[in-house]
Amino acid sequence: MKKTIYLLAFACMVASCVQVKDIAYLQQSGQGQTILNSEKYDAQIKPRDILSIAVVSSEPAAASRFNLVAPQIDGTMSSIVSTPVLQNYLVDSEGQINFPSLGKLKVAGLTTRQLEEHIGKQLEPFFSEEMPVITARIMNYSVNILGEVQRPGKFETSNGRITIFEGLAMAGDMTIYGKRNNVKVLRENEDGEKVIYTLNLNDKNVFDSPAFFLEQNDVVYVEPNQTRANSSRFGEADNFRNSTISVLVSLATLGVTIYTLTRR
Repeated sequence: MKKTIYLLAFACMVASCVQVKDIAYLQQSGQGQTILNSEKYDAQIKPRDILSIAVVSSEPAAASRFNLVAPQIDGTMSSIVSTPVLQNYLVDSEGQINFPSLGKLKVAGLTTRQLEEHIGKQLEPFFSEEMPVITARIMNYSVNILGEVQRPGKFETSNGRITIFEGLAMAGDMTIYGKRNNVKVLRENEDGEKVIYTLNLNDKNVFDSPAFFLEQNDVVYVEPNQTRANSSRFGEADNFRNSTISVLVSLATLGVTIYTLTRR
């Protein structure tokens, strides 16, 4: 009888370990372990991005020509009024924007910091005193997260950077049915080519993946595991019957265990 109890306890421990192995992130990283990654991530501008570019200077008259104001329609739809809302710039399919007084600028492939420096150098002749402050932002930095997550959908960030873990956190994390070792990231590069990356979130080497930092308009897909796939083959009646049988088997096992302990 004791042998039976020990076997049941061992089986429960094995089942518990398998479950943890399936759902735990970064299992291979030790406690207090430092993972070195010397590369700092800065998002690069892509075609069809929407940019906000502001020029601020102690010479308002000189700066105003570079800050286009977007016309807004009032609530009565009867007239167009100007408000202090800057006009955004849409990056065309060739990776260019049309900037006031400077004309066409190639911006695709640049980071926002590089774009600020590039515009700043070209604006030097227009200012006689101090140089203006250029601020550039990517306004459409968002990712789409689908599959086995709590809240699938489109998620935006304002800081110009988002990791795969931050994206999953926005979506409420994976469900227990999501494959942690087979997460797909669909990305479109500057040339329109589609690339699919596979991430193993159980492995610490995920930090070295090109898809660890998500780029704007990336699509993350969390594939369902075999348990979810099997459950989809049954109807509601089958699921209810299977759940009932599972509960009855568990109760019967518990009863046998209690009876065995009381007979010692």
